[in-house]
Amino acid sequence: MARIVVIGAGLGAMAAAARLAVAGHRVTVYESGETYGGGVRRFSKDGFGFDTGPGLLHLPAVYRDLFVKTGKQPLEECVTLTQVDPASRHVFADGTRVDLPNASRAGTVAALDAALGAGAGERWGDFLVRAREAWDRTRRPLLEEPQPTDSRLLDRDPYPALKAGLLRRPTTTLAQVGARELRDPRLAALLDSYAWSYGFDPATAPAAAAVLPYMEQTFGSWYVAGGMRALADAVYERCVQRRVEFVFDAHVVEVLEKDGRACGVRLDGGEVVEADHVVSGAPVPVLYRDQIVGLGQEELGAHQPQLTGRVTVCLALRGAREAEAAHRTVVHVGDRYSVTVLRPDDPALRPDDAHESVTVTSTVHTSGSDDWQDQAAWMLDAAERAAPGLRERLLWQEVRTPDDTLRETGVAEVPGPALGGARGHYLPAANLSPLPGLYLVGGWSHPGGGLAHAGMSGALVAGLIVEGADFRGSR
Repeated sequence: MARIVVIGAGLGAMAAAARLAVAGHRVTVYESGETYGGGVRRFSKDGFGFDTGPGLLHLPAVYRDLFVKTGKQPLEECVTLTQVDPASRHVFADGTRVDLPNASRAGTVAALDAALGAGAGERWGDFLVRAREAWDRTRRPLLEEPQPTDSRLLDRDPYPALKAGLLRRPTTTLAQVGARELRDPRLAALLDSYAWSYGFDPATAPAAAAVLPYMEQTFGSWYVAGGMRALADAVYERCVQRRVEFVFDAHVVEVLEKDGRACGVRLDGGEVVEADHVVSGAPVPVLYRDQIVGLGQEELGAHQPQLTGRVTVCLALRGAREAEAAHRTVVHVGDRYSVTVLRPDDPALRPDDAHESVTVTSTVHTSGSDDWQDQAAWMLDAAERAAPGLRERLLWQEVRTPDDTLRETGVAEVPGPALGGARGHYLPAANLSPLPGLYLVGGWSHPGGGLAHAGMSGALVAGLIVEGADFRGSR
């Protein structure tokens, strides 16, 4: 039985902790904050509840596998999962609207043809065929296996982009894919919105980001009753059942090293905790910025150059949610930007049926203006296109900004999932760090950000510790 210290109590870190505990190890989690969940948080006030992190779950199979491998109760006995249908409603800049069904390729094609004109659905369907090729080429190395030692294998963009122009110039960014292959500004905006939802600017994201709409439209979008925080609650409870120990308000300031190997951690009060393995769920930029580990950014492999965070406006509304309201509406603003409006029909998130809780979210560049109140006002203007009369129903609002993300997680940015291409710049840090005995887990490490990806990172780290060098990923 090994002594394992886990830094941080995000979803990826807890997923690793539960798996390691089941394997017979003694696991202690040190969390600098007062609660678990990382970026999966809830804001509550006056009987209203809001997810301030992710609002939907994709690839629930990741957490089904976690619960199957760590106990007798399956995921569905611990949380209530429902497919969101329609998966999303889209309101385009020209006023066109379309509802896209959940996990139905034929239904999506038909809906786009009906809303955008004959041929639109076929072009989108053809694009998804090419996106599937990119998915098939990268699924195992980017999601199911440890990051290869030679990451140059993933430098080449896996998306089979169509050549364009007389010179047959290659397509290198997702925005170019939309312009050249979809040939409709509304379809291009639809494509861009999937990148924005994961924190990627489509103007710079590689064409490989085409796997994001493919993943969502193939495997579906799911809602957890009570909000996504209920999933964090369930994972935490599974850890406790497996006798994982949690220590909150415990700030790790140093990963200790002996004979070239991680041997424990030092807390801010000076306490030393010895360990055979250290698993860090702290954001990788925090590790080198705060000198918690004696490795720099280049050594840790922290790529992903995007400087994007999220502004979320929590709206407490008087009046009942109308029956025809969509759970998720994406409002396309201009040629590039989008605002996501989430209106879950969930009694747990409102004081009674005469009120409604709504979240409005947009991706922003954290290196730009920090006038978040102006940003919030602009977002509400867009949200009224999804819910007319929204301002007249407003009781109060709470604006959550990258500054809140910085305070809660240590970084203002929100990491996106790993992507191939772009000379490897969209690959996060590998789970197996350059310091033996130190492993990296969570959104800032392989396979990147997002609820499903965080859960995968936990499985990969547990496999590397339990099986060692022979571990080749999930089967």
